[in-house]
Amino acid sequence: MPSADNGSDNGPEKKGWKPGKRDAFFLAFVSAVVILLAFGSGDRTTKPTPNDAVHQQAVTKAACLSCHNTEGVRPQPKRHINDDECFRCHLMPKDWKGPK
Repeated sequence: MPSADNGSDNGPEKKGWKPGKRDAFFLAFVSAVVILLAFGSGDRTTKPTPNDAVHQQAVTKAACLSCHNTEGVRPQPKRHINDDECFRCHLMPKDWKGPK
């Protein structure tokens, strides 16, 4: 007498997914990226440009560098980036009339 077909497959049993070392590494990497993006992108840590009379009168890049060059009154730190766009990092004072 033939057996009734109950929908079972007589092939090999399917095994459940078990995470391996590569999966753990990938999960750790993705977690680290998410944490860095969530907590690492805070406020700027550079000093803002002072909003005083001296800085209000500095309307050209040359005027800024007259004080902030290596021989100036307030030279840039040794590790300062050599970039002509100061406000890429430093905050511009409100209503400032200097170079932008």
